Amino acid sequence: MTLRLHNTLSRSLEPFVPLDAPNVSLYTCGPTVYNFAHIGNFRTFLFEDLLRRWLEASGFRVFHVMNLTDVDDKTITGAGAAAEPLRTYVERFIHAFFADRDFLRILPAHAYPRATDYVPQQIALVMSLLEKGIAYKSDDGSVYFAIARFPAYGRLSRLDTRELQSGAAGRTSADEYEKENAQDFVLWKAARPEDEAVGAAWDAPFGRGRPGWHLECSAMALDLVGRELGRQVLDIHAGGVDLIFPHHEDEIAQSCAHTGEADFARVWMHGEFLTLSGTKMSKRYGNILTARDLAEHGVDPGAVRYLISGTHYRQRLDWTDDALAAAREGSKALGELRDRLEAAASPEGSAEFDDAIERAWGQFRDAMDDDLSAPRAVGALQLFRSEANRLLDAGILPGPAVLERWRQMDAVLDVCPNRAWRRAFASAEVQAVVDGAWPADVPIEAAGIDQPPAGDVARRAWAAHHGLARAVAKRRRDFAAADAIRAALAAAGVQLRDAKDGSVEVVVES
Repeated sequence: MTLRLHNTLSRSLEPFVPLDAPNVSLYTCGPTVYNFAHIGNFRTFLFEDLLRRWLEASGFRVFHVMNLTDVDDKTITGAGAAAEPLRTYVERFIHAFFADRDFLRILPAHAYPRATDYVPQQIALVMSLLEKGIAYKSDDGSVYFAIARFPAYGRLSRLDTRELQSGAAGRTSADEYEKENAQDFVLWKAARPEDEAVGAAWDAPFGRGRPGWHLECSAMALDLVGRELGRQVLDIHAGGVDLIFPHHEDEIAQSCAHTGEADFARVWMHGEFLTLSGTKMSKRYGNILTARDLAEHGVDPGAVRYLISGTHYRQRLDWTDDALAAAREGSKALGELRDRLEAAASPEGSAEFDDAIERAWGQFRDAMDDDLSAPRAVGALQLFRSEANRLLDAGILPGPAVLERWRQMDAVLDVCPNRAWRRAFASAEVQAVVDGAWPADVPIEAAGIDQPPAGDVARRAWAAHHGLARAVAKRRRDFAAADAIRAALAAAGVQLRDAKDGSVEVVVES
């Protein structure tokens, strides 16, 4: 079966044929770094991670670009409220995004362009559109794209331009900037005092100002893919369904008007929303759940990935406690099989196991080739788990081919739990340390905990030492020190699990 992907542009499943196989250019819209990304955002990023993993597993060589929107109305407002330069304000959220990405085991993109680093390219794109007569400068100094001069406008979203609401095509209300037509979208916003105050204004031939949101992605994608692969058309552009209009529609218009190409991307893919108890997760509604919330509550990333994989990326997913509990059990079961297979593997193997894994691989491959049908792919793994456990119980052993196929499938979904080293301290052991190594006159170091040392053994010893120190601090009711130690360990991927009897377990993930 050939890989088929749903193309939003055609509203149909299409065989995927890149422009220059095996090279594939993949551009995905990243976060606007004015706050912490929530799990609804990461649902989209996990769908894109699945897409990339399957493309690579299918033999393609992917060049993945994910932008970071660090200049727009929200980041400027945030920086102004914090009385910080824009670059300083967004830095903490960029670092947080990367930490959350790593927690959820999302593969890093090959490039993370920041909009503020690509201002010259954006100015050049605006100049090109002005020279072509497709953009115009308004009385207030802003520059707009005239959609009436681009007849193909609306073909991605399939909206009739006559029905567009005033101001819908931009991130600002219609009365903020002067434009010829209420449908036109802003390319370059004239500088305002609040922009200048945080360092979000640049000189340009058409006036001092800052780029519009839509402009940023086009300029970065064209520049990076052009330099890496020598082309002006993307193979795949992906994002959430909320970006179809106006963001992606506007990207197409300005990019194609600039390049003269018929397409900006050959395939457009969009993931559906994640809801929390039936309501779309949004900072606006105050019902957000972040990756760091999950980490602090001991939720394994494998369970999160399992839950997300249980619903097709083009279907709405409702996040509930019951769904997470079921995902934890499903992930745990697959992790236990992984451990059994590795422990029981023999050089000789068996025909029964080879046949079982090849059946599973065929089902898995067919599911993933069918527009990334992750629920069916997970089902193939679970069917194999039942058969593999039966064979193992009967004393039939897997060989190298079974392990290789298993790892190939596991590498695509990555839904098994983290491997973890554990060290438990009983209540009596903690009390003995209180009475001995840490008597009352010896302080517990809460601040300045060193970063974990390199090497698994040294890291485990470091984690155990500080985990015990935190248990002692709790026993002495020094809760400030206890909280500080727990936070430092959590930042290093170490979980502490407290029991009611005063015992503690230190869990080091790998």
